[in-house]
Amino acid sequence: MSMSKNQQPLPLEGVRVIDYSHFLAGPHMSRCLAVMGAEVIKVERPTGGDAGRAHAGFKNGQSGYFLQQNMGKKGLCINVKEPRGLELMRRLIKSADVFIENYRPGALDRLGLGYAALAELNPKLVYCSVSAFGHTGPDASKPGFGLIAEAKSGAMAQLGVPGEAPPLLRMPIADMYTGVHGVAAVCAALVGRANSGKGQHIDLALYDCMVSMHDYAVQCYYLSDGTEIPVQTGHDLPESTIYGVFTAADGYLVIAAQVDDAWKRLARLVGGDALAADGRFLDPDNRNKNREAALDYVQQWISSQPSVAACIVALDGAEVPCAPVQSIDQVVSDPQIVARNMIIEQDHPVLGKVTLPNLPFNFSDCDTTPKMPAPLMGQHNRLIAAELGFDENEINALFNDGILYQEDAVNSATE
Repeated sequence: MSMSKNQQPLPLEGVRVIDYSHFLAGPHMSRCLAVMGAEVIKVERPTGGDAGRAHAGFKNGQSGYFLQQNMGKKGLCINVKEPRGLELMRRLIKSADVFIENYRPGALDRLGLGYAALAELNPKLVYCSVSAFGHTGPDASKPGFGLIAEAKSGAMAQLGVPGEAPPLLRMPIADMYTGVHGVAAVCAALVGRANSGKGQHIDLALYDCMVSMHDYAVQCYYLSDGTEIPVQTGHDLPESTIYGVFTAADGYLVIAAQVDDAWKRLARLVGGDALAADGRFLDPDNRNKNREAALDYVQQWISSQPSVAACIVALDGAEVPCAPVQSIDQVVSDPQIVARNMIIEQDHPVLGKVTLPNLPFNFSDCDTTPKMPAPLMGQHNRLIAAELGFDENEINALFNDGILYQEDAVNSATE
């Protein structure tokens, strides 16, 4: 019998988060906090807003990139360089539990929104900063994006075919990984605050997060006294045979048979009992030493099959871990992804029905389905200002003086 997912409130219900970030790492972090129950208020600047709003792809002037990373948030668009705008922000911050920003270190100090100023205003505030290099060290003042961290971290140097320029990672690994680290750090700081009564400053760097992701390269370098530096290896891992990408008649597939039991099952499939018993391949060390021969056996078998699908059927039958290399149209229709609710549909006030990727959080006793789409720019200005004690005349004056701003679509969305 299935159990209702509405038996408990969402874990972060009652937590107010101010998202004063843009593009990706910060917005992704606060999006995650939102689906876990936090009230997230997305704060943007007139008139362009978050730079992510200008990122492709577009439909009717709305950015899908922005829609994905900002669903579940309320929208406030305000000029904090004006004293009345800053006062509204200060009132909002007094009511908040978490403040997220990803500006270059020092930039928000000049606006009166740095950690020292806000901690004095609200000692319980958990203030999370995301930057390329962090708030300390010789590179702290340098600008940077995920690409910069990915290149400097040593990750990119291991990608691609030997002798060729490393390829770009077509997914924003540094930003997303840093964002999820931010979720963990913020939640930990909130737990700590329950004991201490005080918030604190979290200083997250994209570069740090990428270096921390190395599972092999750093320890390999030090354990070998600096003699081993992982390099480009093309389509497999020389220290984990068999573990890589193979070419079939109509596409590509991956096989992960680097452990003994999986190798024996794969060997029996592609070369019979004789190959499964071949002493050259009986343990990881020998497989690595005889890597080219092992790869040849597997590739010859794959080349004898009519298709990727045929390879997968045979490998699945032998219980060898494998997968096709799927394109996005295959991913979104994959029955596993559909069953896990990883593609969701939302009602947007301008676009109507929009389909976007979900987040991977599944709790047994509460529903983490996003409750609302990303906000239009300034969509909740009036609601938030009124909640902070501004009356209708004051709010109208803030609009008339350009301190509060909303895009034209807000009017039609609220009519």
